Amino acid sequence: MALGSTQPLTEMRTRRITSTKVVTTKLYFPKVADRLKLKISVTPNLTMMVTGHGIIKSYLYKYKIIYSPMCPCKIGEQKTDHILYDCEVVKQEGDELKTELLRSENWPVSNDTLINKYTKILKKFVDSVHLEKL
Repeated sequence: MALGSTQPLTEMRTRRITSTKVVTTKLYFPKVADRLKLKISVTPNLTMMVTGHGIIKSYLYKYKIIYSPMCPCKIGEQKTDHILYDCEVVKQEGDELKTELLRSENWPVSNDTLINKYTKILKKFVDSVHLEKL
């Protein structure tokens, strides 16, 4: 199949709609076509944020690698949205993200708006957060 063919895109879209395994990714990229249009340099932290996979406590807990999904801030489970919007451990970085976005958006911003419209700002936030220390 050719890389530019629409058939693989349609098959991927169908698989994504019926899968429960890409819930976090769907928040950032509701349409596969949106991700394919976006030119971003991917980092491990950005990948973790848009997939929910990696050293995020809720993910590690799901596979029984750790005993609790709770974030060290004790406010809730450590999931990607918690890190973006609520985590007290990364409050300074979160406040910087929020300040930059409030110049042109209302807070909170949807995940797909964040990645599609404010990619550089999101990457700056994600790369400034040391998830391995949380």
